[in-house]
Amino acid sequence: MRKIGIIGMGHVGATVAFSLFTHGIADELVLIDKNEDKVSAEYNDLHDTLARNNYYVNVRMQDWDALKDADVVITAFGDIAATVKTGDRFGEFKINAKNAREVGKKLKEIGYKGVIINISNPCDAVSQILQETTGLKKNRVFGTGTFLDTARMQRIVGEKLGQDPHNVEGYVLGEHGSSQFTAWSTVRVNNKIALQLFSEKDQEEISAQSNKNSFIVAKGKGYTSYAIATCAVLLTQAVFSDAGLYAPISVYDPEFKTYIGYPAIIGRDGIEKLIQLKLTEEEHQKLVNSANKIKEHLDSLK
Repeated sequence: MRKIGIIGMGHVGATVAFSLFTHGIADELVLIDKNEDKVSAEYNDLHDTLARNNYYVNVRMQDWDALKDADVVITAFGDIAATVKTGDRFGEFKINAKNAREVGKKLKEIGYKGVIINISNPCDAVSQILQETTGLKKNRVFGTGTFLDTARMQRIVGEKLGQDPHNVEGYVLGEHGSSQFTAWSTVRVNNKIALQLFSEKDQEEISAQSNKNSFIVAKGKGYTSYAIATCAVLLTQAVFSDAGLYAPISVYDPEFKTYIGYPAIIGRDGIEKLIQLKLTEEEHQKLVNSANKIKEHLDSLK
């Protein structure tokens, strides 16, 4: 039985729950949130869907003990308003560092041994706090990281060339935030090297736009939900099916001694291995700088 817990039933958590519910990915969902009215509303809305849904899903709410044998727990707590206000995903750091410690402690207390997929921002720092607090192995805790940022880059490159974004390969790396960057040496479009297709100015504009797009969405509707939820659902499927999915996510990288957006292979136990990219010296330095920013914020908590 495929059992998933979702901690944080805001716009993102609720969208994740609805996607899992309607696509038959979960047999059982456990919904958790500090806001009793909100989690009750989502619980009842999903239950009202059962008679018309294509799949039967057992839904529980506010039952931490039920998470003990969950296969995957998705963390989606946070305060998007703080990110929109500051223009930086570290705008949520203070409150989400506290949330991550509380959630990690509770998961440890109930003896949770599954996989954690973190969405909460700042994604890399929060993923690390969750891993340290739960005591789970590093491969069993990872975040959505730059998976979505890479999708945004693929969209923009595809639109500029009149291509389906699926035809665009390559990665946005580093912090899921202001120091992220497009690793242009990795980008291909229909096997053509992207560096040969775009000027340096175009590359800079595309890299900047992939980061700005999240704030455009958040400013207009007050939050983001569909794209990030789709990423979380796909990663959850990769765990369930032991897919060996190759994706840029927030993963612990021993070279930098922190969680950071970097390609890894995802399977049943979480992270199977990291993929070593042949980056340019400039790209590697950007990755170092991004890792240092994440570590500086984590060090500020000590």
